Amino acid sequence: MGMVGGGAVLVVEDDEGMREAISELLGAAGIESTAYGSAEAFLAGGDLDHVACVISDLKLPSMSGFELLSALRARGPRPPVIVITANDAPGVRQEAQRLGAAAYLTKPFDAGTLLSAIRSATAPSGPA
Repeated sequence: MGMVGGGAVLVVEDDEGMREAISELLGAAGIESTAYGSAEAFLAGGDLDHVACVISDLKLPSMSGFELLSALRARGPRPPVIVITANDAPGVRQEAQRLGAAAYLTKPFDAGTLLSAIRSATAPSGPA
């Protein structure tokens, strides 16, 4: 299994079918991933030192994707977060961008869209 940008991709999605679909898609693309069913499980178990990026649903039980973005932001340098949502309501995209989301995808999205968002989020940002 490969890593992108020197780390794995962590998936936070409460819908089991969607979580498995994303994990399978990443696996088929040769990307190592770990999936969590809630933001709390992710924050408790996610090792952020070797993470290339995080894919998080916005609508999660108890703690939302927005709250997860804020929590990650409070921890200092963080991996890029790709936000996915089925509810593309006015203002939601702007809020995700305000909180620093690297990408915003609305369900249903295709494999190519997700992989391209991961590549773009984990690409080195120019010369150091």
